[in-house]
Amino acid sequence: MNRDDMILISVDDHIVEPPDMFKNHLPKKYLDEAPRLVHNPDGSDTWQFRDVVIPNVALNAVAGRPKEEYGLEPQGLDEIRPGCYNVDERIKDMNAGGILGSICFPSFPGFAGRLFVTEDPDFSLALLKAYNDWHVEEWCGAYPARFIPMCLPVIWDAEECAKEIRRNAERGVHALTFTENPAAMGYPSFHDDYWTPMWEALVDTETVMNVHIGSSGRLAITAPDAPMDVMITLQPMNIVQAAADLLWSKPIKKYPTLKIALSEGGTGWIPYFLERADRTYDMHSTWTGQDFGGKLPSEVFREHFLTCFISDPVGVKLRHQIGVDNICWEADYPHSDSMWPGAPEQLWEVLTENQVPDDEINKITYENAMRWYHWDPFTHITKEQATVGALRKAAEGHDVSIRALSKKEKTGANFADFAASAKQVTGNQD
Repeated sequence: MNRDDMILISVDDHIVEPPDMFKNHLPKKYLDEAPRLVHNPDGSDTWQFRDVVIPNVALNAVAGRPKEEYGLEPQGLDEIRPGCYNVDERIKDMNAGGILGSICFPSFPGFAGRLFVTEDPDFSLALLKAYNDWHVEEWCGAYPARFIPMCLPVIWDAEECAKEIRRNAERGVHALTFTENPAAMGYPSFHDDYWTPMWEALVDTETVMNVHIGSSGRLAITAPDAPMDVMITLQPMNIVQAAADLLWSKPIKKYPTLKIALSEGGTGWIPYFLERADRTYDMHSTWTGQDFGGKLPSEVFREHFLTCFISDPVGVKLRHQIGVDNICWEADYPHSDSMWPGAPEQLWEVLTENQVPDDEINKITYENAMRWYHWDPFTHITKEQATVGALRKAAEGHDVSIRALSKKEKTGANFADFAASAKQVTGNQD
């Protein structure tokens, strides 16, 4: 195998939602009240819903832009690549980046759809279903061989959440985005029986719960005046906490087939985490009452958890301590950690440096994703058409040059502003 022979499925990318997304899916009686994209005098575009304003910060859509334009400043749609919000352009960008498939996380509603919570449960549910219908029917439905559909949860009602999981599973959706910590958002924790209907729906429909870093609005930061680099460096720590919370929870023991993806969490930390979990079990389970039925926590982790990485030399080197069947690759397009359009080159370098054999490359780059999410692109496209080389050939002439698109001076937006925005969208209670 060489680089151009790889088949790449990314289990973590992102959408900047287009302004007309509710038009075809929300009942007419609610259209005037729906969230709307507003073009502001400073040139930025913000989603506004009642008294909540959600900026499209630069770090969330920097694909194809110079690093000098990275930052937290709000920006307009005309300052980002059309592939961020236009599905036809997204496919062109995926082809140019050699990427066959993609799971796309939401942006303005928050990773768990917390924005849609209102005093009117019927209106809230209508908004959430409209979003899911748009995502499944318009975004993913436009190119079924290219997108793994994933839906938002009814975070405010476990019974309704279960119903929505089942509704979407009937049309082939086996991925649910969810918060890494519902307790931080003011809801019952993962340890509360409140979520039983949701767990049962996930298991019955073989749907993977995807917990994305930062999805609780609780950011790992040492002090309000700490440099942004501190928060960016510590971002994976959120997912470490979620992994521990879920690994020691009752549902993991009760539901043997429950599947959870630690989205954008990286992999290098996992061998130590599993070592620590096993040590904790050995030293403390007698008095804490934990019982994994004769198994170690590390064994149970491999039965339930999917991990992913962008470029993680340590994780790839230690892949057998994690479990090769539990590792996927992600592109994180169009966020600032993404390697687009040079992801195949950088990924191939990591894989070859660590002497990863072809069968393990295939598992990590596409086979694991297909198996975990019950998704088969090869009912629409041949494997020969799906390789990095074939997709890039199909994209010949597509402009992937780095271009400065910002139309305004950097404002020096700070961490405090970013944190406040995150908490407002997620409803974080801290």
